[in-house]
Amino acid sequence: MEAKITTKEIAKLFLKLGFIGFGGPAAHIAMMQQEVVSKRNWMSEQHFLDLLGATNLIPGPNSTEMAIHIGYDRGGWKGLIVAGLCFILPAVFITGIFAWLYKTYGTLPEIQPWIYGIKPAIIAIIIGAVYPLAKKSIKSVLLVFIGIFVLVLSFFGISEIYLMFGAGLLALAFFYFKNKNKNTLQSFVPLVFLQITNQNFFSETNIRLFWIFLKIGSVLYGSGYVLFAFLDTELVTTGLLTRQQLMDAIAVGQFTPGPVFSSVTFIGYQINGVSGAVLSTVAIFLPSFILVALVNPLMKKLRNSKSLSVFLDAVNVSSVAIIAAICITMAKETIIDWRTILIAIISAIVVFQFKNINSAFIVLGGALLGYVLFQI
Repeated sequence: MEAKITTKEIAKLFLKLGFIGFGGPAAHIAMMQQEVVSKRNWMSEQHFLDLLGATNLIPGPNSTEMAIHIGYDRGGWKGLIVAGLCFILPAVFITGIFAWLYKTYGTLPEIQPWIYGIKPAIIAIIIGAVYPLAKKSIKSVLLVFIGIFVLVLSFFGISEIYLMFGAGLLALAFFYFKNKNKNTLQSFVPLVFLQITNQNFFSETNIRLFWIFLKIGSVLYGSGYVLFAFLDTELVTTGLLTRQQLMDAIAVGQFTPGPVFSSVTFIGYQINGVSGAVLSTVAIFLPSFILVALVNPLMKKLRNSKSLSVFLDAVNVSSVAIIAAICITMAKETIIDWRTILIAIISAIVVFQFKNINSAFIVLGGALLGYVLFQI
């Protein structure tokens, strides 16, 4: 079923995901898969995979772009704006509160006992989403090998964009080797980035922040965690931010829900108060809205082309493999003792036995169980 959904339904879903979306991009995408495919049947597993592949091929925060894709796909331009804003704003609001507390009191509140249980629960949610996506994405023996190859290479720190484009080109090579007499290759149209007009009433610091974050949002591939390497170069080495402030911004990004890019709100506030926070946040997310609006209408055309469909299938299986690699890495860092093992097992049982359960209950259950066990 692929009927239009009301903007109210889209807003309700992505506001919820914005408030409970702990665990980073892989976890957010897992929750979206559960909500829009398994629970609400807003789109097919295949179409969700295609949007995931498209998300991974353009720069910007993956989970935010996935939310915008889903909103645009289900509700047009209104859906695009509503889904994106509803997913982003809860994280921005919560991060803004932490930014104010940090600047006022010079420290962050203690949240470790609650995060202790959330992380293992998130692992279970990701596994629950990756399993059906993997089954749907693996359509041939070639795609099995490509998926395994990408999974292994992911652990060597190779850039996601190289892995996905490489996988797509490899699949295309096999396709043309099997269909030598057919020439159906279609070229990709490069994307043009829009620029925002400079306003005179902006302060010099805000203008500088705006262009720094607009540039980062326009060129940054992969998960939000790559963001911090850019921030070190752009802000710490130029003296706009101290390394301690950057480390604290990373901490805020880790333990608040929603996109990791909301850390930019924290950073903007530390540098130039509310105006710095607002302009920095707008700048980092703006390219995602533009890119999704340009790319989304092309997806059905790509799927209808035999050669580009082969490319897209390889990108899709690579995306799933990369999420699996992230999940394995997170598990190694998170599931470290009998308490976290217990939380992960209980969460996994709930995920697989009660497929339509609201992911919010799994997150909250993990937090509560983690808090209790943390005291032991």
